[in-house]
Amino acid sequence: MGEIQDLAVRTKDSQASDGVVTFGKKLASDFLMDPAYRNLNQGSFGTIPAAIQAKQRAYQDQSEARPDPFIRYDFPKLLDESRAAVAALLNVPTDTCVFVSNATIGVNTVLRNIVWADDSNDEILYFDTIYGGCGKTVDYIVESTYGRVSSRRIPLLYPIEDDEIETAFRTAVATARDEGKRPRICIFDAVSSLPGVRFPFELITAACRELGVLSLIDGAQGIGMIRLDHLASVDPDFFVSNCHKWLHVPRGCAVLYVPLRNQAMLRSTLPTSHGFVPLENGDPPRLNPLPPSDKSAFVTAFEFVGTMDNAPYLCVKDSIRWREEVLGGEERILGYTENLAREGGKKAAAILGTKILDNGAGTLTRCAMVNVALPITVEASDRDVKPRDEDLDGVPVVPAEDVAKVERWMLNTLMDEFNTFVPLFTYRGRFWARISAQVFLGMDDFEWAGETLKTVCERVAKGEYKS
Repeated sequence: MGEIQDLAVRTKDSQASDGVVTFGKKLASDFLMDPAYRNLNQGSFGTIPAAIQAKQRAYQDQSEARPDPFIRYDFPKLLDESRAAVAALLNVPTDTCVFVSNATIGVNTVLRNIVWADDSNDEILYFDTIYGGCGKTVDYIVESTYGRVSSRRIPLLYPIEDDEIETAFRTAVATARDEGKRPRICIFDAVSSLPGVRFPFELITAACRELGVLSLIDGAQGIGMIRLDHLASVDPDFFVSNCHKWLHVPRGCAVLYVPLRNQAMLRSTLPTSHGFVPLENGDPPRLNPLPPSDKSAFVTAFEFVGTMDNAPYLCVKDSIRWREEVLGGEERILGYTENLAREGGKKAAAILGTKILDNGAGTLTRCAMVNVALPITVEASDRDVKPRDEDLDGVPVVPAEDVAKVERWMLNTLMDEFNTFVPLFTYRGRFWARISAQVFLGMDDFEWAGETLKTVCERVAKGEYKS
């Protein structure tokens, strides 16, 4: 157990009389954050406890002490342990799980391996809340195939109910086919980035299967944040999720799940490395300097993708165990962070005199992030592509041409004067803040966020950003 046992002792100050760790501010000291910094943005880069950093450095030390024996022989065995641990957490077979450095690379790996038809009818579907990097990957696929692939954006208007999202998807598929297109694959989130809302990935995956469209779930915000132990029954064609955001794994590490039926589709890693098996062309086999393996071609290919520091992959099993033994397990963690995000968001919104972004069924906030409306509106313009929010009367107005300047000023002010960072974005004519919940935060942090954002917004309304 090593450092994990040590941390369990160190957290005694945050334990109740029954020995269970108390979530909140006292737990923050067991993480690597600056004590003066208030971390309200777990959703971008994540953070890790000191115990997991110690495990990471131990793996790195082993790699430096005996590079060849460790990288060639020890690393694959340790990697198998992490693959087994993450597979158990997702409740899927171990041989369906490999690791890549982040979710964007996972999405790229899938899209760049698909063999597109020569008749130029293949189409990639995506929702307009797609993460920017993945959206640009779609753009690149369209551009680099010189017209053989097209893309189709499915617009959404939040707040929206889950069944309306499913209807929008089915309508897009029907429209594509009416136009003579072939919807090959649809990319959608587990939890979207901006706005940070839970996406009905179960419904869309089922609809994809029914309609004969491949499903690619971008779970960049996913594992360690929402329940995913039903992944086998959801049965997506491809699923990738960052472990370094919410699972307390060092950056960068993401699990890529591919069911056995689809593994032959991913012939190459990104970049291509020793695991690639070329088609027969009469040339002699290329040298592979790695030890022979009796594992599947899929697992073997992702085991070594060039020389890089993959110590974070090995920490997955340690992070899962730490969350179980120190924090009390996934159910306790997810229950706390989801409730804190929802209720803390409501508290911040009350301070600001605004609201959180949710639908009638409350499904958008079934995650550890919440979107809080700010008391600032954007001047209406002919370029508005979405209907404006319905309750903007009397809210201070920012000229449309100043939006980027206001956002930069607010972010810099939050960092420089208040020692925090909160992602800001505009949607339907107003500014929003996305706040993350985490085990080292409590309701007082959300109250502080509300008061701080209120102060910053008042300064914007006075035009301070112009100076």
